[in-house]
Amino acid sequence: MKLNQVIAIEKGTKSRTLAELTAAHHDLQKTPLLSGIARTYKPKDDEGDQLPPESTKVQVRADEIVSRTVETLTKLFDVTATKDWANCHAKANVEVDGQLLLRDVPVTYLLFLEKQLVDLHTFVKKLPVLDPSESWVRDASTDTWATEASVTVKTKKVPRNHVKAEATEKHPAQVEVYYEDVIVGTWRTVKFSGALPAARQNELLERVERLQEAIKLAREEANAAEAKEVKTGEKVLRWILGT
Repeated sequence: MKLNQVIAIEKGTKSRTLAELTAAHHDLQKTPLLSGIARTYKPKDDEGDQLPPESTKVQVRADEIVSRTVETLTKLFDVTATKDWANCHAKANVEVDGQLLLRDVPVTYLLFLEKQLVDLHTFVKKLPVLDPSESWVRDASTDTWATEASVTVKTKKVPRNHVKAEATEKHPAQVEVYYEDVIVGTWRTVKFSGALPAARQNELLERVERLQEAIKLAREEANAAEAKEVKTGEKVLRWILGT
């Protein structure tokens, strides 16, 4: 493939990536789509009201958006790598904690990675996390996080009569009506969430930051060759995710 063809492909890939990342950002800010709930009602006795269950499904799961974002960024990383490898001769290795992650990386791609990791750091920092005021466990049936069930009571106001004065030959009884709250049933509530544990977000942020530092060191050693296809996106993003 000619270099100018690679550059043309890169331009279109960048446009698509920006649109998809923008959509991902917007979805992750829609808190109601990340939340779910299931409520069932049980009357106190057989004569109580029968109320239908209430439920809202989690429509957006942060881990799915992270996976789609990884796929989107992988395509962009790879096409840009092909262009940069063709343009550059001077190269450097990227090592993190003594592990060789990328070998012979051109300086132009190192610069690209630096910018992408700044954006990725912002993306990870804005990932929704689970409400720390709740205790969460993984729910296999919904593939989301769920709280322990909480039980609340439903009450009904029942009129009562209070005789203030008994009836006499001349006056009728003085009766005052008041209302008493009587328990008629209970709600059992479980909250669901598609957000991430805070520990997972912190882990991702730390890995992005460590890779940023490694790339900066590699760029100092690198300088600026034929449009041979190069694939690096999967390695980089899988390392960030720790998979």
